[in-house]
Amino acid sequence: MSEPLLEVSNLEVSYGKIKAVKGISFTVGEGEVVSLIGTNGAGKTTTLRTISGLLRPSGGSIRFMGKDIAKTPAHEIVGMGLAHSPEGRRIFPRMTVEENLLLGAFSRVDKDFDADLREVYDLFPILEERSQQPAGTFSGGEQQMLAMGRAMMSKPKLLMLDEPSMGLSPLMMKRIMTTVTTLQQRGTTILLVEQNAQAALRRATKGYVLEVGKIVLTGTGQELLTSEEVRKAYLGED
Repeated sequence: MSEPLLEVSNLEVSYGKIKAVKGISFTVGEGEVVSLIGTNGAGKTTTLRTISGLLRPSGGSIRFMGKDIAKTPAHEIVGMGLAHSPEGRRIFPRMTVEENLLLGAFSRVDKDFDADLREVYDLFPILEERSQQPAGTFSGGEQQMLAMGRAMMSKPKLLMLDEPSMGLSPLMMKRIMTTVTTLQQRGTTILLVEQNAQAALRRATKGYVLEVGKIVLTGTGQELLTSEEVRKAYLGED
């Protein structure tokens, strides 16, 4: 069996004396969509921020493409091919749409961005139509498209998406989630954190359920969708 693209082992993350992530382990294989689901405070965003180098773990290991990156600076992790589209989008509102997108390529050694910019515009035509508009004038859904496009500009082997549907209308959420499937079909591996458990698990190769910093359930997306425990706790079913 080939080595996972990402392997997280016994990961622990603390904020002072508070342990937010309590020894979790999971893998992401090349070509997969892996979903982390759970309620607010479960440790999902903390996990992604630690993998991308924005936080330092207090224990455990994080291996990406066979290399331990637990102590690697965030900008070097991006350069290795691991991109993070963060919760809340974090776009630069006064810069144009195109300037935001080009910032996503800052770590690349090559400077031939035209084909990648074309791919982003093909995925999200509204970004091309309004490429010279300040990003801060976009709606929440349009900003989410921009945040995902910016992450794609780094040509990631693994794309981490943190709550991409947060605050969006049902129609826009469906569009964003359809894009997740499209990106996988085009060869991008995805680690997806999403409170809309049903939408996330429908697209997941496999999923992990987090509760207060621990993984309590794992399985294929379909297995978790049909799990009575998941249906009651996360899908609002009796």
